[in-house]
Amino acid sequence: MQLILYQRDDCHLCDLALLELARARAPDFESVFIDDDPDLEQRFGVRVPVLLDLDTMRELAWPFDAGTLRPWLAGSG
Repeated sequence: MQLILYQRDDCHLCDLALLELARARAPDFESVFIDDDPDLEQRFGVRVPVLLDLDTMRELAWPFDAGTLRPWLAGSG
């Protein structure tokens, strides 16, 4: 599973998402900041934080918690 967390600089929701990812014991992921990328800004905009599974192209947009993340990470959410 290859995960990317799309986020913004100084984003309190992104900080909360990082906490929930830790609580869910999510596998390693790459953090990508959308602030300076017009294409990513257009794609994700106000939806950040957004977790993307590159293998399946599934997205999970905020709000989510550890209880939501666990089944999503297992492929059943």
